[in-house]
Amino acid sequence: MFSYRHAFHAGNHADVLKHVVLVALLAHFRRKEAPFLVVDTHAGAGMYALDEGWAAQRAEFRDGVGRLWGRGDAPGPVADWLAAVARHNPDGALHRYPGSPMLAFDALREQDRLRLFELHPNEHRVLEAQFARLDRAAARRVRIERVDGFAGLKAVLPPASRRALVLVDPPYEDKHDYARVVAALREALRRFATGCYAIWYPQVRRREAETLVSTLERWPELRWLNTTLSVGRPSPGGFGLHGSGVFVVNPPFGLEASLRSSLPYLVDALAQDSFAAWSLRGAG
Repeated sequence: MFSYRHAFHAGNHADVLKHVVLVALLAHFRRKEAPFLVVDTHAGAGMYALDEGWAAQRAEFRDGVGRLWGRGDAPGPVADWLAAVARHNPDGALHRYPGSPMLAFDALREQDRLRLFELHPNEHRVLEAQFARLDRAAARRVRIERVDGFAGLKAVLPPASRRALVLVDPPYEDKHDYARVVAALREALRRFATGCYAIWYPQVRRREAETLVSTLERWPELRWLNTTLSVGRPSPGGFGLHGSGVFVVNPPFGLEASLRSSLPYLVDALAQDSFAAWSLRGAG
């Protein structure tokens, strides 16, 4: 249950897609003065060292953020995400990679709030340590709990602000996570139908993964946008991650156009072979 450590994969191509979408969504929420809540159901450690430890062992970031680092030709949403990463690497070299909790926190204003759920004991400990450095005023905006994010989500919806962005990205090591995503979304929509939900999922040769996508896309009366980024051909045995997707429920106006301008750029930069591709489709 607790074998997964995201540090091995920090900054890889899946993180690139997930975090480009996340930063774009956060920018949308900031356009209005009204406060908003960000919820991360599987927060991880929050920040990852790329030049030592687990991330350095596999160095998956080299074929992810590493390929984009230092480029000056990135389109708007990609450039915004790179700028967010650069804030944590002030000397211009890529040493650290901010995960979704830190990217979300950086986007908060005084009136906004962040709820982070992480069940893994070691990841939770590191996450708390990252945010322990905050001053008291900043710390009031963040609440961290060692709780199963699927269960924790029920307690925070609907938010008092009536504006919320929820990131759902379990590791999917347990095949039951796919069904739990659907159940969690169903309950979340029952409690807060107008919330914005961003669901990350892996592109793997697994029946549960295919069922998740088809279930979400066939959901009746749901307004959604589904984007995928594949960096190469799936392995012959079906193992390994060749791509990923982000399914956004209640996407903000303008998100589709901004992603459509960014995805071809990402495919060109991250492609590992001629099978690299992107897709973007929606409904509602």
